[in-house]
Amino acid sequence: MSAFGKVAVLMGGRSAERAVSLKSGAMVLAALRKKGVDAHAFDPAERPVAALVEEHFSRAFVALHGRFGEDGTMQGALELMGIPYTGSGVMASALAMDKWRTKLIWQACGISTPRSELLDRASDFAAVARRLGLPLMVKPASEGSSLGMSKVCSLADLEEAFAFAVNYDPLVIAEQFIDGAEYTVGILGHAALPLIRLETPREFYDYEAKYLANDTRYIVPCGLPAADEATIGAEALRAFDAIGCRGWGRADVMVDRAGKAYFLEINTAPGMTDHSLVPMAARHAGVPFEDLCLRILERAQLSSSPASAGGARVG
Repeated sequence: MSAFGKVAVLMGGRSAERAVSLKSGAMVLAALRKKGVDAHAFDPAERPVAALVEEHFSRAFVALHGRFGEDGTMQGALELMGIPYTGSGVMASALAMDKWRTKLIWQACGISTPRSELLDRASDFAAVARRLGLPLMVKPASEGSSLGMSKVCSLADLEEAFAFAVNYDPLVIAEQFIDGAEYTVGILGHAALPLIRLETPREFYDYEAKYLANDTRYIVPCGLPAADEATIGAEALRAFDAIGCRGWGRADVMVDRAGKAYFLEINTAPGMTDHSLVPMAARHAGVPFEDLCLRILERAQLSSSPASAGGARVG
């Protein structure tokens, strides 16, 4: 489609999620080309970003995950080069990548999120376990795809879980474990897509469950009453807005046995692989993968430009 000009599909990159990003990018690239878009693969780990200007790219589809792609750094470079890009801007991308600061904003806005504390080598691990209770989750603050994350069921394992997480990020969170069901809410434009319930026989929805296992269950319709699903969807949009996100994304949420929803994080450049959740939710809403990619690309913009058209239409 000539309306988009020459489009760079940014994929790969230098983060720990490089392999997943390459898969996401390859699928997005194929979908856009199928729709007639002049799309080209661009791996910023292998080429200088200045080549985007030198080669006259008009837009960028950000299919990078993790650091140097989803954390505001690439978004800042694209702003400086004047190349409209998909997804959230610099500030929201940086905030959403940082689970700790995301939580601080949500708490200030009254959005429910599990209780948490920062850990470091001087932490009184026994005191943290008493305050948050066991089991609890330990996770790097700025990592995706559940990398570096552990479920801790005994005090003896807490220090080891910290040591594992700090390999991925110096900022490590201990988080209250929510005993209940896990859901994800895809967001397109400013509409919540159908919720998906995630079930895995593993301890939690970890990297293997997300990308490798064949026994992970994705349940859509999610099984919640329609009113409850609508309430969680609306709260997901509020959580998305509180961070300043735009374009598209995904909110992850736990619902405890009493029916209370707790928001875990916002993903501003969610996976687009054959195991990924936003494409699955969009498909259930009647939006095929190729159309989803096109709608995301339509919303590409610079932070200084007016919001792209598209509204809340997802059907």
